[in-house]
Amino acid sequence: MSRGYISIGSNIDKEKNILSALRALAIFFGGLVVSSTYETEAVGFTGDTFHNLIVGFDSDLDVKTIAKQLRQIELDHGRTRECKKFSSRTLDLDLILYGDEVISDGRLQIPRDEIEKYAFVLEPLAEIAGDQKHPVSGISYRELWERFDKDDLQQKRIKPGWSSIE
Repeated sequence: MSRGYISIGSNIDKEKNILSALRALAIFFGGLVVSSTYETEAVGFTGDTFHNLIVGFDSDLDVKTIAKQLRQIELDHGRTRECKKFSSRTLDLDLILYGDEVISDGRLQIPRDEIEKYAFVLEPLAEIAGDQKHPVSGISYRELWERFDKDDLQQKRIKPGWSSIE
């Protein structure tokens, strides 16, 4: 069984879409480890703030099956495939890690480079998987977060309107 991590983001009906996604992920994977939620400024475009978090799960499924399920959950939440990379969205689910796997297969990249690039991915990942090590660099996520340049950090931990995914 492998431990995987999914980055979740939304800036359209944020609380509704994220809570619904958490429920769908819990049905598909079972128990989830859920980070705090962070409110972040839009990156690469002008738009409403995002809510971002990371969830961890355990699974024996192959990566492509998981990625397909994540795409379906996004579509079920009104996501369209025609949207630009930097744009508002109802729901964004990205498999960022899966065990120690390193995969580069078209659009499927594990580990995702967003881990080291964006605070809204790295901070919640360091929160729930701080002692785990990046499969390429071998550096723990806690240490990566400690090294991260926080000079222009535009995010804050928030308490969302839900208290659990029940």
